[in-house]
Amino acid sequence: MLAVASLDLVQKDQDMLDKATDYGRSFAADARQDPRLRAYMAAVYLRMAGGIAASAATSWLVGHNATLATALFTADGLTTLGWIVTFAPLGLALLLSAGINRLSAAAAGLTFLGYAVLVGLSLGGLLLAYTGASLATTFVATAAGFAALAWAGSVSRRDLSGFGAFLTIGLVGVIVAMLVNLFVRSTGFDMMLSEVGVLLFAGLTAFDAQRVKRLYYETADEGRERSAILGALSLYLDFLNLFLFLLRFTGQRRR
Repeated sequence: MLAVASLDLVQKDQDMLDKATDYGRSFAADARQDPRLRAYMAAVYLRMAGGIAASAATSWLVGHNATLATALFTADGLTTLGWIVTFAPLGLALLLSAGINRLSAAAAGLTFLGYAVLVGLSLGGLLLAYTGASLATTFVATAAGFAALAWAGSVSRRDLSGFGAFLTIGLVGVIVAMLVNLFVRSTGFDMMLSEVGVLLFAGLTAFDAQRVKRLYYETADEGRERSAILGALSLYLDFLNLFLFLLRFTGQRRR
């Protein structure tokens, strides 16, 4: 499972940062006072939705194209190309987060789109393994839960920074445990990790939604388009991992 725990923040504007520390204001109040914030948040969520749509379309293509599916998957697992496609998004995510200040907004946007397409290719096997009805149901449930959590994080009066650090540590622990379970192959342990994963990414969704709002204040005007892409990537990853962990409970395999 691909997960990026935390993305580096871009250039800081101290005057705007001082405004961001006032967590007594709700997102709605901020948006009324600053229409540019509303436009910025809309750009973040539209980019995130575009990434999800690109991944979904690419996954659908893999599930309905036997030649492409065979190139990526076998009855025993991934092909060599499948492994390359699975790990390639990690390199793009690192490029985007570490090099955001050196990339143009257009290049950053294309990198994010490429990331989403590659993830979609690697997830194409889900359409071969699970029924369409269970995938659709899980997707709708994930979307509803994500929307509620993101809204809660955006309007929260509490600074979630410390909470986010705790969740990041927990995420690292889950990743290590999942790697260990690749060798142990314990079904019970895997389900327990899935439960923890749902809780972790639920919390990270709220945290990242608030952090995206802070990015607006912490970034100079000329860097906000690129920071919106970073925010979209963070929320995309939260949505993706929520979906994958929930699918372990709700997914019905094809016979």
